[in-house]
Amino acid sequence: MPGSIDIGVDQGVATLTINNPGKHNSMTPAMYRRIPAALEELAADGSVRALLLQGAGEQFSAGSDIGSLDQLHRGELPVAAELAVAAFPKPVIAAVRGFCFGGGLQLATACDIRIAADTAVFAAPPAKLGIVYPLSATRRLMSLIGPSATKYLIFSADRVNATRALHMGLIEEVVSPDLLDARARHVAATIAGRSQLTIQATKDIVDGLVDGTLDESLVDAWVSRAETGPDLAEGMSAFAERRPPRFTWSGPT
Repeated sequence: MPGSIDIGVDQGVATLTINNPGKHNSMTPAMYRRIPAALEELAADGSVRALLLQGAGEQFSAGSDIGSLDQLHRGELPVAAELAVAAFPKPVIAAVRGFCFGGGLQLATACDIRIAADTAVFAAPPAKLGIVYPLSATRRLMSLIGPSATKYLIFSADRVNATRALHMGLIEEVVSPDLLDARARHVAATIAGRSQLTIQATKDIVDGLVDGTLDESLVDAWVSRAETGPDLAEGMSAFAERRPPRFTWSGPT
């Protein structure tokens, strides 16, 4: 049975599942093509406030399907999927268990936050195949773990366990495998309940700082939206009244 990309939405948290467990959730060309379209669907859903990216079963993704490598080695489809994940307008949390290799690592590093099971294993294997790792993925990896660690991962193609990945800055948190799903969903649900104005502003600003494209006018625009939008007044009132805030901002006007 060919792999699929499955989506769902529950209480403001969308889930995108890489589903090809018979091949360790390896990515076929059709699966890569499906990701941008699936994310476009979810971005248009006003109820979505956070996205959880995961693999079906016991693996996140072993990367590109080796049987399709002749189609995938130039990177256009994996890069398009990576860029779609990175550009998704709401926070994206990766829940990583098992293998996170190659194209799977590319998708995981495009997320805003990565939470991993302590049994997760990470690798960038292009040097085992004579492939050049895509520029976008290399830049993104370097922004997370620095130039030396990026070179080490790609030069060696060695597998890195979750503890070392945490120390490198590749992931943000490590939990036991039985707690991964609940922890990742809790983080996504927590984010979904915060001010979406603050979150969207932060995502735009941090991404702009990382890629060197940030213009101060973008920051000024977000500050103006905060001053005229509903969330600031609600946050202040909730704080004064010692109650949970009920944020209603849903997007720029």
